[in-house]
Amino acid sequence: MNVIITGASRGIGYELAKKFVRDGHKTLAIARNQEKLRQLEKELKTEHFSSLGFDLSTGDYRNKLVPFVKQRLGTVDLLINNAGLLINKAFGELTDDDFDQLFKVNVKSAFKLTRDLLPLINANAHILNISSMGGVQGSTKFPGLSLYSASKAALAVLTECMSEEFKSRNIKANALALGAVQTEMLSEAFPGYQAPLQAGEMAGFIMDFALNGHRYFNGKILPVSLSTP
Repeated sequence: MNVIITGASRGIGYELAKKFVRDGHKTLAIARNQEKLRQLEKELKTEHFSSLGFDLSTGDYRNKLVPFVKQRLGTVDLLINNAGLLINKAFGELTDDDFDQLFKVNVKSAFKLTRDLLPLINANAHILNISSMGGVQGSTKFPGLSLYSASKAALAVLTECMSEEFKSRNIKANALALGAVQTEMLSEAFPGYQAPLQAGEMAGFIMDFALNGHRYFNGKILPVSLSTP
């Protein structure tokens, strides 16, 4: 399969890229941090893997990203919108820029990437958006994560809408609402907190769902958490 993973320079995305390539899938990793992507290239050492240093919040999708995808993959079978930003601040301390950055990375990038790659996405493809338990209605909410949770909720509803928009082409769209996973992003936002799962463990689950979940689900927001809402 031809696979695209965003936010692939660290955490879950990094582990996902390794797993897909080692399973024989042609994989394109996208992230801002080119140094980390080069590190990943050295680790994998295979023609099945390619990477693109690209800022999803400011980059030129149509003139830079899409031509690169055409050149390296041709078409797309699996798009994993994994890139995410987490800002932990009290509500009254959040700025307009915090709002813009969170929604650009967590929602707008998934919208723009999916829209602009749509001509290259194959029938029976799977678009998998990585949301959060914080973005699930009725789940436990935490102070400091108001805008993060709101952006992930927006991504969840966008996923439901995508599934309807793409039905005529038999393209499926789902979202996984993840609970706490031990990643650099989590450690930066919550120093000292220990999550119950490591990034590699969650990546294994996500990979299996990405490859098989669209046979059973479409337009669904599925909680993946050891705790209950």
